[in-house]
Amino acid sequence: MPCHRPREFAARLTPRTESTPLARTILRAYLAGMPQGQRFSDVGELILGELFANAVRHGDAPPDRLIEIRFAVTAGRLRIEVHDAGTGRPTLRPPASPDDEHGRGLFLVNELAEHWGCRPRTGGIGKFVWALIAPAPDFTDLTLDSTPKLVPA
Repeated sequence: MPCHRPREFAARLTPRTESTPLARTILRAYLAGMPQGQRFSDVGELILGELFANAVRHGDAPPDRLIEIRFAVTAGRLRIEVHDAGTGRPTLRPPASPDDEHGRGLFLVNELAEHWGCRPRTGGIGKFVWALIAPAPDFTDLTLDSTPKLVPA
């Protein structure tokens, strides 16, 4: 029986705000090549954008250090990782007030991801923040009664 490895992707981007849309575009292109990849696109792009923007905004790594993004679809889930050389760790805070323009990123990640966390990088320099994302239900997965219900897989 052949062993199938998950298709993984990694890229390194400059730690600038302008790189956040590029990270999302790369994820969108990766998912477009995966069977049923579009089911991860909306939530995946949002979470990747938040994690990448946090690495740029709150990172304390030297400016010449790149931010690495990694993703793979395995066991029916999308795993996203954002690696940086900074020492800070993300902290989940209560939701921001409606008037605040910032401070909702990790709250959104926490609400939309199945699981997420932060771990030290191999070699002891920096960290990576990861998120595991379930696929969104496809329209054909829904049956309509009085309330929508997911059809068991």
